[in-house]
Amino acid sequence: MCARKKVFVTGGAGFIGSHLVDALMSRGFKVVVLDNLSSGCLKNVAKWLNNSSFKFVKGDLLKTKPKDIDVLLSGCEAVFHLAANPEVRVGSVRPSVHFRENVLATFNLLEALRRKDWNGTLAFTSSSTVYGEAETPTPESYPLLKPISVYGASKLACEALIMAYASSYGFRALIYRLANVVGNRGKHGVIVDFIRKLRGNPNELEVLGDGTQRKSYIHVADCVEALLLGLDKADGRVEVFNVGSEDQVDVLTIAKIAAEEMGLENVNFRVTGGVDGGRGWIGDVKEMLLNVSKIRGLGWKPKHGSAEAVQLTVKEMLREELH
Repeated sequence: MCARKKVFVTGGAGFIGSHLVDALMSRGFKVVVLDNLSSGCLKNVAKWLNNSSFKFVKGDLLKTKPKDIDVLLSGCEAVFHLAANPEVRVGSVRPSVHFRENVLATFNLLEALRRKDWNGTLAFTSSSTVYGEAETPTPESYPLLKPISVYGASKLACEALIMAYASSYGFRALIYRLANVVGNRGKHGVIVDFIRKLRGNPNELEVLGDGTQRKSYIHVADCVEALLLGLDKADGRVEVFNVGSEDQVDVLTIAKIAAEEMGLENVNFRVTGGVDGGRGWIGDVKEMLLNVSKIRGLGWKPKHGSAEAVQLTVKEMLREELH
């Protein structure tokens, strides 16, 4: 897309969203952000608040009046839909949260696009969790999408709605199934948990599960590059892309990286044993690795492997603590 195009970003003050906003603004886009700040933070986009090409609206797709969403969408040629509840574990105890904040919020956005007879491009950040316990590395064409968490199910429901609306109402849709995205500004996930626990007790670290869970981790900078490249180069009415690093790292190794970067020695790593065969929690996929050859075919390649992305993130988060 050319410079000065207008883009609407839901969840744009959140972790991935704010990094995407930085990239869009740096490349000359006009950006409108809608965020309820439940998991996002205004500080993440503070440097753009006085920029005439940027507009921030505190609002919620579940509560904002339809006519107000229509106004925000006016003139936007692309929508990046990142607004969602990002905490996978909450679905095991409060599944209604993911229905409301993921599925219903997405439906409300799609209805706004339908009412406007909008014909731009909607980019949606889905998740590797839609595959469930699939064979690895998992391609986009994997035949059985069987999520084992409510979070994964909610993302798959969003995908289905988006595909149907794009086909029925004439806009283009890009669906990105993301591996575990890490980096500064993140507020949840294993790295944040480990740093917080080690601050509380530098001698012992509790590791949920049996420690052997192996997954792909991608740095947020690599993730944003993929989101933007797809916008530029994908040409189908509905396209699905896996986005992740091309290797894995296990949870116990992440724990050791966190301790090492924090300058801690002789830490006792205490694995809990977990649930259901060593998982960290109900719905935790024990092994995940995505086949990313499709988006690589557009010219994208992750700069960081999983362990490197984790290490870089720990360094970034520790630096962030100092400011």
